[in-house]
This record gives sequence, C-alpha cells and structure tokens, in this order.
Amino acid sequence: MPVNDLAKPLEGEIALLSDAAARAGDIAMRYYRRDPSVWMKVGDSPVSEADIAVDTFLREALLKARPDYGWLSEETLDARTNGQSGRAFVVDPIDGTRAFIEGRKTWCVSVAIVEDGRPIAGVLDCPAREERFWAVRGRGAWKNGEVLGVLPPRGPARITGPKELVDRLGMAPGEIDRAPYVPSLAYRIAMVASGRLDASFVRPNSHDWDLAAADLILAEAGGSLLTREGRPPLYFDTDPRHGTLVAGSGELLSRLSLTIAALDH
Repeated sequence: MPVNDLAKPLEGEIALLSDAAARAGDIAMRYYRRDPSVWMKVGDSPVSEADIAVDTFLREALLKARPDYGWLSEETLDARTNGQSGRAFVVDPIDGTRAFIEGRKTWCVSVAIVEDGRPIAGVLDCPAREERFWAVRGRGAWKNGEVLGVLPPRGPARITGPKELVDRLGMAPGEIDRAPYVPSLAYRIAMVASGRLDASFVRPNSHDWDLAAADLILAEAGGSLLTREGRPPLYFDTDPRHGTLVAGSGELLSRLSLTIAALDH
C-alpha cells in the first residue's frame, strides 16, 4: 500500500482530535479563574466541575465520531471500554488540575489515540497559554504550526523532576540548571519536546492519560519517554499506572535512564 494511503487515516485522526481538543479547551476556559466547584477524589486528588464538563464533552464527541473505539479517561475510569477497532481514546480532560484551580496557566487538555499499546495521534491544547502541541506517528510533531525538535544541552542541562532523583545524577553545579516544578506532567514532557527543558524525571504513579499524547509529541520531536527497563511505556493495558520514567534525548537521557535503572525495586 502506498505511504500516502497509510497516512490518510492518521490525518483524519489528528483532525478529529485537534477539533475536539480546541472545543474542550474553550469549555475549560469558561470555568478558568471563575471559582469553579472543587472536590477531592480518592487519593487526595482534586477535581473540578470543569474537569467533568470537559470529560463529558470529549467522551460524547469522540465516541460519536468513532463508536468502535475504546475509551479511557481520568474522570470516567468506570466507563472504560475496549471497543472493536483495536484503537482507543486516552484522555485527560484537564492535565494540571491544581494549576487550573489556582488560576495558573500551565494546564492542558490531553487527548490521544492509542493502537497496540502505543499512541498514534495526540494533541495537547493549552488555551491559557495560547499553545497547542500535536503529533502524528511517523509524521512529526508541532507547536502552533512550527515543527518541534529536541535540542542538545546548550550549557548547563536544564532538568526537572524530584530532587532526590536529580541529586542521584551526581552532576556538578555548573553542569545542571534545575528547572522549577511544572504542575502538568503532559506539558512538562512537551517542554522537553520543544527544547525548553533538556530532560525530566517522572515520579512513580503517573497514568496513561497523563502521558499518552505527550509521549508521542516527544517521540516525534526526536526524544523518548522510557521506563526503568529502557522501553517506551505501553498504554491502554491492564493497569493505567506507570513506575518511574525519564524523558529526554541523547546522552543525557542515557544518564537519566541509568539513574532510575539503579533504583531499588
């Protein structure tokens, strides 16, 4: 089959995700900095009425367009479906809910389509920052229409993540620039893809919906998100939780990978 014939279905997928994410971002902005109702989920994690409104919209819009796809979302775990096509939507209606509630700008709508455990199309819509990231498997990654590509460190490596993991790197003060904490994990990984960060550690217990879209964006920008075993994470599997991960590229990523591989199990 010609390459163009293979690409057309993915072009349709990214068009669907882009439109849905933009409309979802508009819904979220109706609540942003307007004191939305907030309550706590199990595990002391906040959720707002904006999360639920966005999740409801995305589930209805995406599954109407692709009724044979599976579904997995942070806010509707009990509504997970496997579908019939082998593809599934993996959604975080608002990644960075704490930042959203506090009126900070670093949050985004994260939507991805996963096939055989890996993302094939993904969008991060970040309306408070007027930024949109997207990627298609084998076709590259973009931010606001500009092609993304990871960059080698240009001086001290700009790294973020838990202090105890960054300390384990053993890098001299002049080798490292410790970046501030970024509340949205998806956005943090996108920052690596766009060259604003060189690398990041990811704490254990991230979830499919935090990672799937951003993982593809980073991969298509020339970087990688890796497990302790040095492999890309699998999504829409039996357990949506993940262990310690690293994001980056080149020799720096190798150094971070060795660091987490040496952790006690």
